[in-house]
Amino acid sequence: MAFGWIDEQAEARRRAGLVRALRPRPADSPLLDLASNDYLGLSRHPEVTEGAAGAARRWGGGSTGSRLVTGSTELHAELERALAAFCGFEAALVFSSGYAANLAAVTTLGPHGSLIVSDAGNHASLIDGCRLARGETQVVGHADPEAVRKALGTRRGAAIVVSDTVFSVDGDRAPLAELAAACREHGAGLVVDDAHGLGVLGDGGRGSAYAAGLAGADDVVVTATLSKSLGSQGGVVLGPARVIDHLVNAARTFIFDTGLAPAAAGAALAALRLLEREPQRAARAREVAAELHARLTTAGLEAVRPDAAVVSVRAPSPERAVRWAADCRSAGLAVGCFRPPSVPDGISRLRLTARADLSGTEIERAVRVIGETRP
Repeated sequence: MAFGWIDEQAEARRRAGLVRALRPRPADSPLLDLASNDYLGLSRHPEVTEGAAGAARRWGGGSTGSRLVTGSTELHAELERALAAFCGFEAALVFSSGYAANLAAVTTLGPHGSLIVSDAGNHASLIDGCRLARGETQVVGHADPEAVRKALGTRRGAAIVVSDTVFSVDGDRAPLAELAAACREHGAGLVVDDAHGLGVLGDGGRGSAYAAGLAGADDVVVTATLSKSLGSQGGVVLGPARVIDHLVNAARTFIFDTGLAPAAAGAALAALRLLEREPQRAARAREVAAELHARLTTAGLEAVRPDAAVVSVRAPSPERAVRWAADCRSAGLAVGCFRPPSVPDGISRLRLTARADLSGTEIERAVRVIGETRP
């Protein structure tokens, strides 16, 4: 029977407690949201939604084609200039998603004959980029600059080191300065995904590379998503102009993909302008994360100290993690639930995302619900 193996895999997932299902949310959910990645609370901000609506009215519902045909508008160019200036890089290139941006960066900068050194805790999009790239990939221990240095020393020639800046599972930061030093010893490039750092870390939310003193370096490339702190959708690659030009000419997820919808570009640009005016939002997101962690640990829960806006709470098993998240939902709190294969160490977690717009009362309520529903 065609696709008969699917039933076997479905049964295996059921036995392991790893079944996933879509849960469409209403436009006005009554739940307190600690599950989304809306770190700055901008996805529903009036300026951001009007930025989306205004762009759609002016440019249309879709970009109408790939970026190299009809999919590049003056709005896309304005957004790219604004992102590059804000983050401190020479140039930027916007993609339809952060996933597409990561695939583009890794596959085009890790060609045949090159070495790609990848952190064991990297996001799936970076891992898939390594798999699709024609270079040789060596996976090294998590956040271990010495392991990176040893891997780079195994061969000569073109090489890149690939890492998240803030890891999406536990919210810990990569040692960017140390990674950059290891790269420079061997003439390698550093490619980092700042999905969870943009808008949260660095001066006014300018990102992890800015915070590490690496913004604008000619051997550093940063990718990011527009769907988290900027409350929109899409992705971006930031770096030297010659790298961006190379992506325009060689990145398959740029050349053959329809350009980012104008509404998403308009929303992201509005959010970026708002963040420029209100840089305190970045610091507030970090403060909320720190307060969540402090209250959770005081309540006796095993929570990982956050380096940005992600707070991870360990669960006893995949099944109990699912039950815990469901019980939180029943009590009016939405939290993330990470289980294998999403977690590289096999330990299931509740994943909480701090938002700059959370009040002290909401933080207290969230901690109370999590504590009362713990397995």
